[in-house]
Amino acid sequence: MAAPKIILYTNHLCPWAHRAHIALKELNLDYEEVIIDIDRPRDPWYLEINPRGLVPTISYNGTIIPESAIVTQLLADAHPSHLVPPSNTPEGAIQRAHISFFVDTFFSKVQPHSVASHRATTDAERSAATAALVEAIEKNNVEGLLYPEGSGPGPFFRGAEKLTLAEALTGSFLLRLLSLHKPEYGLLAPELPELLEKRTPKFLKWAQAVVAQESVNFIWDEKTIGARTAKRYKGAAKV
Repeated sequence: MAAPKIILYTNHLCPWAHRAHIALKELNLDYEEVIIDIDRPRDPWYLEINPRGLVPTISYNGTIIPESAIVTQLLADAHPSHLVPPSNTPEGAIQRAHISFFVDTFFSKVQPHSVASHRATTDAERSAATAALVEAIEKNNVEGLLYPEGSGPGPFFRGAEKLTLAEALTGSFLLRLLSLHKPEYGLLAPELPELLEKRTPKFLKWAQAVVAQESVNFIWDEKTIGARTAKRYKGAAKV
């Protein structure tokens, strides 16, 4: 199979676009990168490629595909690997269903509390949102979804030895979850690491293993993203 011609329209500051970078790195695919400035209105040429103006967008052998989850799934499907098994077997279809349910749980039940903490205007509000985040991990059995009975020995989803699609879709958000509690950013309560260690240690261990992977952190710039995110949310709170 000839190597595909891939152009990734992206921005390293965007956690959604970051998903595509993780998949591309895990799959060891060559690609051309075009950085889109997300701090100003999109140029007309980019709106011709993606009328929504969002990142990421991928050109895969000339076919334009937008939206982060779809781009990441495309890459995983087009290049069978450890990320996700093919769907044409019962085992593969079931594993994909497990991944989809886990990712949906993370973004519908857990991530909203992180955003609520970012938007908090007082320390008390931020602590409450952070506590709610940890409670959501507990209440929705996220640790059980990560490591159900019979899981393998590895640190990743369902005991995998290598990253899966579950980590490709959540890794950029885990980077933020494990860093934005620091006092220089103040977007999550400072007690978050202690709460995770005490109440959801399996989740914390998983998240730490994920963010330690080169494919997850190679475009990560904590200081820039942390300061930018703090300015965005704290500035909005003062309006």
